[in-house]
Amino acid sequence: MAVCVRQSRNSIINHVKAKMGLLGLTCLSSSMPSLNNDHRTLSAASLAKDLRNQNSVLENKPILYRTRRFDSTKPHQRSGVQSNVANSQFLDFPGGKVAFTSEMRFISESPKERIPCYRVLDDDGQLIEGGINVGKEIAVKMYSDMATLQTMDTIFYDAQRQGRISFYLTTIGEEAINIASAAALTIDDFVVPQYREPGVLLWRGFTLEQFANQCFSNRGDDCRGRQMPIHYGSKKLNYLTVASTIASQLPHAVGVAYSLKMDGKDACAVTYFGDGGSSEGDFHAALNFAAVTEAPVLFICRNNGWAISTPTSDQFRSDGIVVRGEAYGVRSIRVDGNDTLALYSAVRTAREMAICEQRPILIEAMTYRVGHHSTSDDSTKYRPVDEIELWRSARDPITRFRKWIESNGWWSSEAESELRSNVRKQLLDAIQVAERTEKPPLVDMFTDVYDAVPSNLSEQEKWLRETIKIHPQDYPSDFPL
Repeated sequence: MAVCVRQSRNSIINHVKAKMGLLGLTCLSSSMPSLNNDHRTLSAASLAKDLRNQNSVLENKPILYRTRRFDSTKPHQRSGVQSNVANSQFLDFPGGKVAFTSEMRFISESPKERIPCYRVLDDDGQLIEGGINVGKEIAVKMYSDMATLQTMDTIFYDAQRQGRISFYLTTIGEEAINIASAAALTIDDFVVPQYREPGVLLWRGFTLEQFANQCFSNRGDDCRGRQMPIHYGSKKLNYLTVASTIASQLPHAVGVAYSLKMDGKDACAVTYFGDGGSSEGDFHAALNFAAVTEAPVLFICRNNGWAISTPTSDQFRSDGIVVRGEAYGVRSIRVDGNDTLALYSAVRTAREMAICEQRPILIEAMTYRVGHHSTSDDSTKYRPVDEIELWRSARDPITRFRKWIESNGWWSSEAESELRSNVRKQLLDAIQVAERTEKPPLVDMFTDVYDAVPSNLSEQEKWLRETIKIHPQDYPSDFPL
């Protein structure tokens, strides 16, 4: 029987790649039968033969893991079940056959040992074993951006304390997660952030002037002053605008990833969240959504120990976040979030898996939030100061990575002094300019949602202008009408 194919050759190849479960499918296109137009007839027997041959080739290749996806029509046999067991000892369930057992055994609420944490550098910045393929150029840029991010956080935090901006939130102690993950991605990958990932934007080319314009909500702000400080966004850099609502970005990221999959793009979606976000329903919905649709999305959890003032011990009883991936059918890994090389390696590998296999990946980055949650928080009220200082000094990711690049002869004290001085000067200049730049006009509050402004919004704008005229003392004088 013939199968009438009404898709382009590339669409068929992309669909087959999405359904095969391993890396290294680059040779698939060469093994597919030739299709010269969109309406050729392809025999089912021929297609099946090509797929069997492709599986044979893949099975003979060395791989880092063996993929296993439960299939409702061809379920995999669970380990420990003998092949000669009669069919009557299985429940032929729609989700796959399940073996019966006469032993009543509950699944333990926790494993005997915690999931290990992948790391490459020890606390002194020395390679633990083997090597990792990171050259001088990318290593120096990673370090430079981490140091720039740290300097930017310090200066903007001080600006908020001086009353020059209304709000700020730092990434102190989590710089490696920002920069190393960004370095492992490409500009074609869509980033759906939480609010503690400005380093990803910095890596992609967002300038210090753009950061300052956003925090001061002036005319140069891409968001036109509609967002509170640190709620960045950049269409040009494929960085979706930050939303304060916890975990709401996770289902959005799956949708973006599914769109990339449907369009056959060589890219993935990447979303970030904290340990507190895993306590939201959107986290569970997103993981299940991603697993079922086999969407190429990376879930990167910054497990920094605290959801504002709530410790992880008050959030969940599981072994962190990483163990939840298996429950939803999502491949997962736990990584030392203060190890720049480990994060770069893990995210780079995860990205390749997500795109080549069309699957979601969960990464739990173990770190510590050294700074306060935000300028609205005083974390010394709920955690010991000596604990904070331990992570600030002995476990600082920037110091650790600096030791490694210095041991390679790629960095020096002179380079450090020059970098810090230049970044500080550039940022202070940017802040002075941003502070003097005119605010966006009043009309921008009512535009960019509808193609034509509806009557109700026009009326609201009219009422607001009349109110300002009657009570000018209650509105900023530097706000252009």
